[in-house]
Amino acid sequence: MFTGIVQDLVCVLSVEHESDISRLAIDLGEHTDKLQLGASVAVNGTCLTVTRVQQGTVCFDVIVETLRTTNLGVIQAGDYVNIERSFRVGDEVGGHILSGHVTATAELMAKNVAGHDHILCFKLDQNWLKYVFHKGFIALDGASLTVSNLDRQNNTFTVSLIPETLARTTLGQLKVGDSVNVEVDSQTLATVETLERIVQDPAWREQFATAHAS
Repeated sequence: MFTGIVQDLVCVLSVEHESDISRLAIDLGEHTDKLQLGASVAVNGTCLTVTRVQQGTVCFDVIVETLRTTNLGVIQAGDYVNIERSFRVGDEVGGHILSGHVTATAELMAKNVAGHDHILCFKLDQNWLKYVFHKGFIALDGASLTVSNLDRQNNTFTVSLIPETLARTTLGQLKVGDSVNVEVDSQTLATVETLERIVQDPAWREQFATAHAS
């Protein structure tokens, strides 16, 4: 599990592609302290398993499904990625609880600057946008953020970022057209899906209609 507080922006040292898997080598530097094989690390918000640790370099195997559904499929050597090690019981949770299971990717549509306020507008498939709410939580490339605006008609949402966040995460490097990994808030997802199942239940609809009949 993760908190959405990005610990560092680090460099991808190499990417090796095979027919059914890719191997990433990433420079985690001091973040390898007490890191063991099999441990979980969020890379751009995607939970990956450590397969090798050699000094400050950490390796991960990435399966085809993960490459297809996240922006890790376009990562190249020399790119920078957000990383967060899994949190331990007792650690401060400064963001919100994340699983590292990316639900979708969103495309950056526009960037606007108003003083110190940097506003990024993203387009997200409407099947996932239904889990996004104004002032609700969302994780972009593993960074826990608050939704500052929502336009369901155009399938877009915006986040407002301070310069510090832009400097310490991949979000400051984004260009219009780039994609970010999205993880919607798990509590919101559970609530929406539960309500949808209830409303679609014929017995519940009949009970509701009877209770509200004039």
